[in-house]
Amino acid sequence: MFTGIVEELGEIVAIEHLGDASRFQVRGPVVTEGAKHGDSIAVNGVCLTVVDIIEDAEGTRFSADVMAETLNRSGLGALDIGSRVNLERPMALGGRLGGHIVQGHVDGTGAIVERKLSEHWEIVKISLPAELSRYVVEKGSITVDGISLTVVDAGPDYFTVSLIPTTLALTTLGVKQAGDPVNLEVDVLAKYVERLLGRDNGTQDKEATS
Repeated sequence: MFTGIVEELGEIVAIEHLGDASRFQVRGPVVTEGAKHGDSIAVNGVCLTVVDIIEDAEGTRFSADVMAETLNRSGLGALDIGSRVNLERPMALGGRLGGHIVQGHVDGTGAIVERKLSEHWEIVKISLPAELSRYVVEKGSITVDGISLTVVDAGPDYFTVSLIPTTLALTTLGVKQAGDPVNLEVDVLAKYVERLLGRDNGTQDKEATS
């Protein structure tokens, strides 16, 4: 489980295409500290499994295999060598939940629609797949490229977020422009509530017709 609090901006340093998968090498000295084979690291909000830890004169990086399903359903397939990525290690048991509960399972992708500068923050409008709109509410939580953010305004096919200077400086949202894709993960609690309400309604319907 992750929290959506990005620990560092990493960099894609190599991509090996393997037919139905790709192997990424990602530089990230903070998240690789103490990491080992089999550990999880979120890359732009996608939970990946560490294959190898590699150290050289340019620093420490890790490799991870990304299957075709993940490449097709997330923005990882659009990354190139040199792309900056948001990195986060899983939350330690007993650690502080600084953002919200993030699984690292991308529900869909959106795109930056527009950015509006203000004196102390920036409003960013992001497109939203119609099937995810029911999970996004004003003042609720959503994960964008692995960043836990609060929804300012929720529309049928978009939402907006307000970004403070720290978020702009320390994450990929500081440099992404209109048209750039972003990974989206909605609040898992909303999906559980929907599931439970659906079961209740199903039970009531059966009782009413019996």
